[in-house]
Amino acid sequence: MTLYRATVVDTPANPFTEEPAAALRVEQDGAVLVRDGVIAARGPYAEVRASYPDEPVEHLTEGLLLPGFVDTHVHYPQVRAMGGLGRPLLDWLHQYALPEEARLAEVSYADAVAVQFLDHLARAGTTSALVFGAHFAPAMDTFFTRAEASGLNITAGLVLGDRLLRDELHTTPERALAESHELIRRWHGRGRLQYAVTPRFSLSSTDALLEVCTELMRPIAGGEAVPVRFTSHINENTAEVAAVAALFPGARDYLDSYDRHGLVTDRSVFAHNVHASDLELTRMAEAGAWAAHCPTSNSALGSGLFPLRRHVEHGVGVALGSDVGAGTGMFVGKEGLQAYFMQQLLGAAGLPLTPVHLLYLATSAGAHALGRQERTGDLSVGKDFDAVWLCPPPGSELATNLAVADDAVDALARVFALGGPADVAQVYAAGRPLHTRRASDDAATRARSGRSESGDSHRPTASHEPTQD
Repeated sequence: MTLYRATVVDTPANPFTEEPAAALRVEQDGAVLVRDGVIAARGPYAEVRASYPDEPVEHLTEGLLLPGFVDTHVHYPQVRAMGGLGRPLLDWLHQYALPEEARLAEVSYADAVAVQFLDHLARAGTTSALVFGAHFAPAMDTFFTRAEASGLNITAGLVLGDRLLRDELHTTPERALAESHELIRRWHGRGRLQYAVTPRFSLSSTDALLEVCTELMRPIAGGEAVPVRFTSHINENTAEVAAVAALFPGARDYLDSYDRHGLVTDRSVFAHNVHASDLELTRMAEAGAWAAHCPTSNSALGSGLFPLRRHVEHGVGVALGSDVGAGTGMFVGKEGLQAYFMQQLLGAAGLPLTPVHLLYLATSAGAHALGRQERTGDLSVGKDFDAVWLCPPPGSELATNLAVADDAVDALARVFALGGPADVAQVYAAGRPLHTRRASDDAATRARSGRSESGDSHRPTASHEPTQD
């Protein structure tokens, strides 16, 4: 067992349905006891230490210890396609994303991309992700192999499309069914992996292919005990919405192109949903489907401002996605900041967000969207120790501001406003250290070197002096 001493902050409750102050949980000088990767105890450091006086202590007493971030929409094949600015969605896809995705037909290339992708997730503090995969089954085999070894909580699937993409990305309904079933059999429910049925979007999917997705959502006889998930894109761009309407003249709306095939359920996460109708939001709420809000991508592609207030008022769950590569990086905290900006820009139509809302959107909301809320999303006893220690380097803007933060909420505000991957000092997935910032002289390194028996009291969130126990 290991005892982690830190300022521990999480959101075990939903600030959109109750007061933010009631949704936030803080232990300023807290302790989290981890046994075999699972949180065994939590509380004020003095109390937990008294109950476990002989356990080794790891000092994370600078900065904040938060639940690991949850990214509900990110593209594995696009990690090398970031930065293509100046194009709307459909132009960007054909000029930047799809040519890169076609390169994953070569397994060695796909493997190198998978290694980089998973490393960047961990470095950004993300411990759980719903990953849009590759169009090639061998690439997905190598991705799942690397994901299993990484220890991250990964939900992903083979991306399916049979029209309006590059020829080499197209599949057939028959091939899609066979390849997907084999991937599900091999990987779904193995370790921390889940499978998500993943048509790219209905724009690139015929009714025959969407019917295959329906078949894939059904449990295989004698197969998986936990049903697979579903994800796709929806209502991202007005030109896309119009094209889908033309391709599905019998559909009520974009959502109905999926719903008529039974693909709108409580296992469904739809990315973007910027241009949703009230009817679509009502139906998503009835089904328990989630929206993945991807603000940096929506801004970069000029897709529009996300109607968060309307989602919340209709009862639709919302979590955050980085949408790399249209998104501008994997740090989910940046998505929180951009989500805040969008709601400010919407004026009366926007929903004002507090730092507590942003933490919930970046962590617990995503765990619920992925059906992982019993295992991750907050730092409660009985859950996996999926955590990110944010401890900025000395002299950084965030370090300067945390030093004068009034309380944990104020510190969270400064983390979302100023934080980035450089502030991620340590990442844990089910108790396993995945990433440690390499900087021999920073506060994170000095704090971890503190002695294990009690002496000085815990410094507040802001301090960048080494703390000794």
